[in-house]
Amino acid sequence: MSKESEHWRRSQRKGVGGISLRGLPPAQGLYDPANERDACGIGFVANVEGRKSHDIIAKGIQILVNLTHRGACGCDPETGDGAGVLIQIPHAFFDRECSRLGFALPPPGEYGIGMVFLPVSPQERVLCEGILEKIASEEGLSVLGWRDTPIDASSIGRLARGTQPYIEQIFVRSAPGMDQDALERKLYVVRKRAEAEIAKSDLRDKSFFYVPSLSSRTIVYKGLLLAPQIARFYGELSDP
Repeated sequence: MSKESEHWRRSQRKGVGGISLRGLPPAQGLYDPANERDACGIGFVANVEGRKSHDIIAKGIQILVNLTHRGACGCDPETGDGAGVLIQIPHAFFDRECSRLGFALPPPGEYGIGMVFLPVSPQERVLCEGILEKIASEEGLSVLGWRDTPIDASSIGRLARGTQPYIEQIFVRSAPGMDQDALERKLYVVRKRAEAEIAKSDLRDKSFFYVPSLSSRTIVYKGLLLAPQIARFYGELSDP
């Protein structure tokens, strides 16, 4: 698997702005490796009165764009080293979208959403989906359905397109009587178990599998992107 494919998965683990330095040189002259810091940039937007609005997301994306200089690109100037946004789950939006797909969402706090990177191969993708669903069931949760995440691949660079995973969203309902904190812990267990099981499998394209987020509270939109590309790649971020 190419280095770019790994970056699709690692951009979340390293912070959405970049890759950590490795193999630092020893202290010499005025240089001390203890002073090294990641070059990532991060911004935070909130309404102090707790009012939810699309304006918060728009401002968050603008912060990301303003931090473009904290990221990097390679030989393909349209392929970045990773950018993303974490937002509260917009229940009204997903309730509308899921009803169009034929399944209904329970009230907020009683379900979680996973952003899932999957193999492009349909056969291997179905196998990964099955493993994730099986583990969710074993943990007492129920899968409500899947949704293809709408994307615009023309908005990203050639290298990013060549290594892009298939991106879906999974909707998982809590067990009866389970409070949101307990659901959040279960979703964490499901994510870690699925990643571990698929990593040790003999699937050819298992390195494409990664779960950027699986939560009842937040969702992460990320990828091998330059900061200005994220709103175009994930068009639903512009939906008011």
